[in-house]
Amino acid sequence: MSAISRDEVAHLARLSRLAVTEEELDLFATQLDSILEHVKVVTEVGSGVDTADVCALTLPVGNVNVNREDTPAGSLTPEQALSGAPSREGDRFAVPRILGEE
Repeated sequence: MSAISRDEVAHLARLSRLAVTEEELDLFATQLDSILEHVKVVTEVGSGVDTADVCALTLPVGNVNVNREDTPAGSLTPEQALSGAPSREGDRFAVPRILGEE
């Protein structure tokens, strides 16, 4: 039995404001179900297996400096940043009030 349905994927897509096709709904439902199954396995391993003899693994690969050079670059204009916003007030994102404060 699947842990996540097509309807749940469609709901998540709406909440995320993502346009998905019917084929993608099936694909994403399958992929998310697989991810949830793997999480379940990892959770079960962590809760009932004696791992006292297992060596801790802090880094699966050798230590490598992954930092890049800090190069200044231009930033977005307010108009570019707000171009995809569903709602805005002047040069700011408008979001619904959630705490009921005045």
